[in-house]
Amino acid sequence: MENYIVLFLIGLIAGALNAAAGGGSFITFPAFIYAGVPPIQANASSTVALFPGSLASAWKFREYIQPFPNISIKAMLILTLLGGCAGGLLLLYTPSAGFKLIVPWLLLLGSLAFAFGKQIGHWLRKKIHIGSGLVLGAQFILGIYGGYFGGAVGIMMMAVWSLFGLSDIKVINANKTLFTGIANAAAVILFISAGKVYWPETCTMMAATILGGYFGAHFTKKIDPVKLRTGIVIFNFVITTVFFIKTYI
Repeated sequence: MENYIVLFLIGLIAGALNAAAGGGSFITFPAFIYAGVPPIQANASSTVALFPGSLASAWKFREYIQPFPNISIKAMLILTLLGGCAGGLLLLYTPSAGFKLIVPWLLLLGSLAFAFGKQIGHWLRKKIHIGSGLVLGAQFILGIYGGYFGGAVGIMMMAVWSLFGLSDIKVINANKTLFTGIANAAAVILFISAGKVYWPETCTMMAATILGGYFGAHFTKKIDPVKLRTGIVIFNFVITTVFFIKTYI
């Protein structure tokens, strides 16, 4: 009973985090491990549990969702879905020990990119022309990343989009909720088909993430954009540090 209470409370927080900053799986994944779920199944169950919350946030943020200039949002959605499918398959064939070692480095990459994405993007746009092909290619890779390690893709998407000149944090955040949901959709189908989901634990957390995702999006829209970005940066590095300590120390 204690495990289910913990999973529900963590689900509420994770749903709100995904709405505000992304990275809900940073706490849901350890929560499933705490509940006795093996690493690969914990990540699969985490992805499934967070999926409805992402959709709830996307619906709440729908007024801010905007396509990239001169880029088809339909093409981005399709590439994200295909990438998510590929990433989900990759996870199913990754050994548990290897997966645990990779996660902290993926989080560090995302944290650095988001923190310094604006400066890097300004320098990068001076050196090369960032056309629609590059944006679409990057989105496919992000879809793979999302299918492989669900929640962290929100951070990676916001980081990469900032490189392409999208600067409005509320638009970035709204688009993130939609595209992470799409990337996770393919992975969710694969994980369920492969029997990798621990359903009693997952359903408990899923109910909480829907509530957390909806109300988290509601309050996020009222937050000052500068404060929101600062909070996201701090949150990213704290969680990344925790994962490095738990994995390598």
